Amino acid sequence: GMVIGEGAVFLFLLGVGAYFIHASIKKEDKLKEQQQNFLMSVTHELKSPLAAIKLSLQTILRRELDKEQRTTLIGNSLKDVERLDDLVENMLLATKIESRTYSFPKEEFDFSELVSKIADRLQVHSCGCEQIIKTKIEKGINVMGDKFALSSVVTNLIENAVKYSGPCAEVAVELCQNGGKPFLTVSDKGPGIPDGEKMLIFDKFYRVGDENVRKAKGTGLGLFIVKEVLQNHDADISVRDNAPQGAIFEVTF
Repeated sequence: GMVIGEGAVFLFLLGVGAYFIHASIKKEDKLKEQQQNFLMSVTHELKSPLAAIKLSLQTILRRELDKEQRTTLIGNSLKDVERLDDLVENMLLATKIESRTYSFPKEEFDFSELVSKIADRLQVHSCGCEQIIKTKIEKGINVMGDKFALSSVVTNLIENAVKYSGPCAEVAVELCQNGGKPFLTVSDKGPGIPDGEKMLIFDKFYRVGDENVRKAKGTGLGLFIVKEVLQNHDADISVRDNAPQGAIFEVTF
């Protein structure tokens, strides 16, 4: 009886061990796949603004354009350069956060001004139809924080909203004091985020839906950065459904 008992215990432990090994291999595979998707999407995200800039410059070189046409092309190229800049900043910041070498140097600054500037810069004028970022920003709200990292938070939240809303859909950015504390909301009218994924979207490389179905391109770094930076500022972020559709991100300091 004792031998059978020991044998059963041994088999049980073997089974448990096999299960955990299998689970960790599966997790490893999933991460590998996400990293590959990430590399593919980064390449794509870097290539599309570069292709647009190249095309604009070739057009300026090859064709006799009037001043207005030239100004438009140069303006568009500058927007694409800014997009590349945002991407590179994201990758640098994500790397620093991961390696835990970044100390988040904090100073007091005007957060209202920062949010206004970023919202203005991200106003998109595309396909003859303007995507409107509506802002309602209370003036003179200061925060004690890392300006570079918090710029990245605001940029990522607004860029996401613009990206998932599709052309001509309105995005709302609001900043106010709530109980003496800064309160930022970014709302979009995009497809929204399923309840089952609301907690997952802040994981590194995580992207809603499946790589083949997604219309919106992205790296899956944005919300990971947002969450990590805000945690370092003792701030919280949550997401809820917008009506009739879309998502509302709320940041509480």
